[in-house]
Amino acid sequence: MNTFLLEIVTPERLVYSKQVNSLTVRGVEGELGILPGHIPLVTPLQVAPLSVKSDGVTITIAVHGGFVEVHKDKVTVLAESAELPVDIDIERAEAAKERAQRRLQARSKQDDIDHRRAELALQRAVTRIKVSTGKGQQ
Repeated sequence: MNTFLLEIVTPERLVYSKQVNSLTVRGVEGELGILPGHIPLVTPLQVAPLSVKSDGVTITIAVHGGFVEVHKDKVTVLAESAELPVDIDIERAEAAKERAQRRLQARSKQDDIDHRRAELALQRAVTRIKVSTGKGQQ
């Protein structure tokens, strides 16, 4: 068998469900390529695009944290949020990126939690922009 079922799920909905040939994700320890028959594993994901290859076509999906769970013939991405390229509002993502960058630059003695929130907002915005413009493909 040269495919496996990939499901990308968020708390709100099933974002993607299809037989695919390969998946590339960015885990906390680096990039991970998954092919049919991969050994079972569970690992946390970074805020980053993931790349899916199916029938010779590669698509990129914005994933904002979560976990990937690999089984013999099925991979599940349990994401905090996930967006297909067609679902991303590029203007909104660009505005969020600029806001986050301003917050990070204006940091004085602000709370570290606010700084971390701005960093995460920047990561999410950059991921959305990469996926929407097609620059997130590896």
